[in-house]
Amino acid sequence: MAGLLLLAACGGPGGGSTASEAKAPQQGATASEQEADAAPGDNLPRPSSSASKAEGDDTTTAQISTFALDVDTASYGYARRTLAEGRWPEPGMIRPEEFVNAFRQDYAQPRDNGFTVHTDGARTGQGETAVVRVGLQTRASDPAARRPANLTFVIDVSGSMAEVGRLDLVKASLRTLIGQLAPGDQVSIVTFSDQATRVASMTPLVSRGELYAAIDRIGIGGGTNLESGLILGYEEAAKAFRPAATNRVILLSDGLANQGDTQWQSLLAKVKEQAGKQITLLSVGVGREYGDELMEQLADNADGAAVYMSSEEEATKIFSTHLTTTIELRARDAKAQVVFNPRVVESHRLIGYDNRALATEDFRDDTKDGGEIGPGHSVTALYVVTLKPGATGQLATATVRWQDPDTRMPAEASKSVDAADLSPSMWEKAPPRLQVDLVAAAFALYMRDQEAFGLDLPTLAARARELAANVEDPMVNELASLIGKADGVR
Repeated sequence: MAGLLLLAACGGPGGGSTASEAKAPQQGATASEQEADAAPGDNLPRPSSSASKAEGDDTTTAQISTFALDVDTASYGYARRTLAEGRWPEPGMIRPEEFVNAFRQDYAQPRDNGFTVHTDGARTGQGETAVVRVGLQTRASDPAARRPANLTFVIDVSGSMAEVGRLDLVKASLRTLIGQLAPGDQVSIVTFSDQATRVASMTPLVSRGELYAAIDRIGIGGGTNLESGLILGYEEAAKAFRPAATNRVILLSDGLANQGDTQWQSLLAKVKEQAGKQITLLSVGVGREYGDELMEQLADNADGAAVYMSSEEEATKIFSTHLTTTIELRARDAKAQVVFNPRVVESHRLIGYDNRALATEDFRDDTKDGGEIGPGHSVTALYVVTLKPGATGQLATATVRWQDPDTRMPAEASKSVDAADLSPSMWEKAPPRLQVDLVAAAFALYMRDQEAFGLDLPTLAARARELAANVEDPMVNELASLIGKADGVR
């Protein structure tokens, strides 16, 4: 048999293609459990032949996939812009999990501040291959009940930001956000080009006029010394730190650093002390040319997330419609671990999360960095799994571990999926949202690798159009349109 677990996850230590020849390791205690919905699969991905030939691997480790959670969507946002301009995205900037996580899910929400775990899957109609999905969901938040926020904006004003759709979009986004914030919130603004400048120290929202005036004064000029901007931004955030508030640095830049230190590892080392005070980072990318790796790695390694915006509509979504999700936290250092049953699973392959992979032993090591997840967020992971012929019973157990944002107390939740839970046909009987996830992942893989489970772009576009009518989601309509545009610029 073959199974494909849809979890947008990693392909490094604890991820990737592995053999399954040992007993499934024991799972830890769980904080919550919920029911899993069955889902079918047809004509879908097949694990690579190397998946069942992992030589020299410890068989216990080979049965386990471990990764840090990630809610970045910048890769999808940037691909959307490049295709709209008639250009093929750079393959190295395509991350399948960010395509999947850009779409709405229908997972049940937990009653508390943890996660619910959802598992389902579908057979592909190709031998013993199947698709299995693991979905993780946090509880949404009432905007009126959110805690106060201390937000420090670090804004790139270098010469490259003069392009239409860069600084003008950033300034419009700031005005939108300030208009949405509450009286208990505070904002400071730092700009950087050759050097960093404090435009506004931490200012209460009762003085909105001062902040709007500060935004109006922001102009263009000079090189891109991101190092100076990030250091001054974290200094400002640390000086005004409020234990009872959400403290976040929001970096808005095209990521094209060309002065000072330009490596994310050393940049973060220089703000390590301030970042350790529970100050998180949101990386907001803009611009036709975009330093994707720098912006993504800064976010992933500074307790944050990376998004990309190229229009006022996207800016409104980030800074207005989804404001609470953007700035608040439900979980710190969140990680997922999926343990496969070697009596049922021959091999597995995680799709995406290539730079979020963790060693098996890092899962319960709370000194190891995970992902920061806000309220109302869903995280989805996809696995291609080959099942053993005729095997029945438990296929895998998925566990999520996280720390409370305030107390740092760890907790876990788990859910299992059986071979019998897999739907018999992906395109005929699987839940529509599972099908959307697969189309989004396949589209990303095709743009990156020119191959996606044997599905070509016209087929993916047709599937997306059918699903758009079924789920009545404008984003799925857009997905179908983007796949069509990609087919036209190949």
